[in-house]
Amino acid sequence: MKLRNLAYPALCLALAMLFSYVESLFPLSVGIPGVKMGLPNIIIVFLLYRTGIREAAAVSLSRILLTALLFGNLFSFLYSLAGAVLSLLVMTLLKRSGAFRVVTVSIAGAVSHNLGQILMAMLILGFKEILYYLPYLILSGILAGIVIGILAALFINRFSHFIKHE
Repeated sequence: MKLRNLAYPALCLALAMLFSYVESLFPLSVGIPGVKMGLPNIIIVFLLYRTGIREAAAVSLSRILLTALLFGNLFSFLYSLAGAVLSLLVMTLLKRSGAFRVVTVSIAGAVSHNLGQILMAMLILGFKEILYYLPYLILSGILAGIVIGILAALFINRFSHFIKHE
């Protein structure tokens, strides 16, 4: 295995962890608990477009595990994992279709991430009333997805020569 095949995912994991930390320093105060911009997803979308689902999933899942171990708990891990798995699945399907741009894929990923977290919350808490929260999470997901998609597209265009395309 080439060193390059290990170095890029490791660098991307470090950047995603750094973005997680930076995001924790500046929490959004929009009146909706738990809403985040999702800065680490810049790296995940970048990897999805430049190296493929395997690397994007490995970095995403590693970041979630490390973040939970360092700063979270079992519940934060489960919520993040549910959101990430659904988000990666949706983004991969949309990207592979070839019909959508990076920003649209990012928006779908952000909204599906929030949906995955709501589904996990329903499973853990055992009640459906938490669905009232979903419209707010969809709106925040759309807004965050736009910002993350624009930033990810800039990363893809600027740094595409560093990592081979899938």
